[in-house]
Amino acid sequence: MYSFQKSTPVIIIDRKTASPEMGSQRSLSYAQEVYHCRRERKRTFVPWKVYTRFCRPTIENVQNGVAFCKEHGSDIIVAIGGGSAIDTSKAIAIIMTNPEFADVRSLEGASPTKHKAMPIVAVSTTSGTAAEVTINYVITDVEKHRKFVCADPHDIPVVAIVDSEMCASMPPKLCASTGMDALVHAIEGYITKGAWELTDMMHLKAIEIISRSLRDSVKGDKSGRENMALGQYIAGMGFSNVGLGIDHSMAHPLSAVYDIPHGTACAILLAPVLKFNAPATGERYREVARAMGVAGVDEMSQEEYRKAAIEAVAKLSADVGIPTKLSELGVQEKDIDFLAESALADACTPGNPRDVTKEEIAEIYRSIL
Repeated sequence: MYSFQKSTPVIIIDRKTASPEMGSQRSLSYAQEVYHCRRERKRTFVPWKVYTRFCRPTIENVQNGVAFCKEHGSDIIVAIGGGSAIDTSKAIAIIMTNPEFADVRSLEGASPTKHKAMPIVAVSTTSGTAAEVTINYVITDVEKHRKFVCADPHDIPVVAIVDSEMCASMPPKLCASTGMDALVHAIEGYITKGAWELTDMMHLKAIEIISRSLRDSVKGDKSGRENMALGQYIAGMGFSNVGLGIDHSMAHPLSAVYDIPHGTACAILLAPVLKFNAPATGERYREVARAMGVAGVDEMSQEEYRKAAIEAVAKLSADVGIPTKLSELGVQEKDIDFLAESALADACTPGNPRDVTKEEIAEIYRSIL
């Protein structure tokens, strides 16, 4: 068990989360409570530094964060935010104990690190990426216009604080985007090549919770936000063990090239990707449809329940305001070839239930351009 009593923490919180509109005082006050430790039965405040000089988990921001931690002698990180803050923190924490990976790029894929990351206390403010419970993090390579996935069991936070009160200030668009990301985690995790009985239970429960809660959560309903905090967490516990598929592979370059929010990119791709993957999923779409509340799935043919599952996904996405066309987000035909090439090379692609070619990925992009 890690002892916090002699620690020198750094709080990592991105600029957007630290803004007044996103409730920075609530976040920092929460962190302050985390770091009140009892010493000889007296309550003592542990001094800490705050690193906010970033918005995205880029190579440069990770390297600057490592330098910041070294400058202040930090030995533990409190990551406050969504995927950006927690992913940045994971990379920083890994490099602090595995300095041979200081270039960051060498962490791509199944990271061959030897030592556990510097301890991280992850306080999630979105629902969500589930970065607080997964072995994955995603880094943006600005120079090469790409995102790359790192998977490493050494990076899992030692403490994950999932409190829906921390998500109360999420604006509707962010709530919709991160919530749909959670749904994609659950559905992709359920149909990936690595799926099995234990993760199936997690993913189907997550699909059920998210499908009945996201609309209310986007409207600001307290119960909806509480349920989404749980649903996204369960989805994270599942997919972290079995991987994802081409929805995420295709979303990563969209965010890298056009700065489209990750959850929005995942959401807009979900229905067309499910349509492509359908022939390789057996009866799994029936259970997806059932978990999403579709009635009468046992009386449907395979074609009918597959169609019903895809339609349920599309309706939920539309109901929470996700665009239906990539052109609405600035995506251009001239970039399709590069996007498809990047997606094919992504670490999530091998887990897709149906093998895919660069040309097929390009056609999926074009189908919603």
